[in-house]
Amino acid sequence: MDRKQHWESIYNSRKSSEVSWYQSAPRLSLELLTQAVPNRAACILDVGGGASTLVDGLLAAGYRSVSVLDLSAAALAQARQRLGAEASLVTWLEGDILSLGLPQETFDAWHDRAVFHFLTDPGDRRRYIDQIRRLIRPGAHVLVATFAEDGPTRCSGLEIVRYSSEALHRQFGPDFRLLSSTREDHVTPGGAHQAFQYCLCRYTIQDGRT
Repeated sequence: MDRKQHWESIYNSRKSSEVSWYQSAPRLSLELLTQAVPNRAACILDVGGGASTLVDGLLAAGYRSVSVLDLSAAALAQARQRLGAEASLVTWLEGDILSLGLPQETFDAWHDRAVFHFLTDPGDRRRYIDQIRRLIRPGAHVLVATFAEDGPTRCSGLEIVRYSSEALHRQFGPDFRLLSSTREDHVTPGGAHQAFQYCLCRYTIQDGRT
C-alpha cells in the first residue's frame, strides 16, 4: 500500500475525531502562528492539515488566505463538510508535499504538525526542506511539530523519527533561524499521552534579502 492509499484507508474508516493526533482546538499551533504572523492577509499553508481543526481557528482569527494540503481526499472532505459555507474561503490541495507543484515563494507561513516525523528516509527529508525553500517567501515563518524524543515510536502503523528541539532544527539548517521551541503533552481521544516537539523558525536566506 502506498502512502496515499494508507491515509485514504485511515480517513475512510475513522472520523477525524477518532485519530490519535486529533485536537478539538489546536491551541499551541494557533498561539504560535498568530503571534509570529499577525497580518491576517498572510498566505498560510497547513501541510498534512487534512481534517485538522486548525483551519477553523485560523478563519475564526480572521485569516483569509489559508491553504490546506493533504494526501487524503477523504480527510479534506471531512474538513470541508465540517466548515460548511466557510469551506469556500479555503484553498484545498490534494497531493504529496514532496512533489507539490505550486508557484515559487507563495506562502508567508508554513505549518506542519505530524507530517515531518513520518519522513524516515533522509532523501525524503531533503525533498521536503527543498520544497519549503521553494514555496515560502524570504522572511516567512515555519512551524513544524513532531514526536519528541520521548514520544511514540510508531503512529498509524508506520515508523516515525523522533526529535529533540536541537535535532529538529538541525534538519533545516542555518537559513532557518530558530525563534522558539516548545513541548506539548498531547492527550489522544483514547486518553494516551504523546510528547510533541514544536520548533518555530524564520527563513532568512543568505543573499541579503532578509
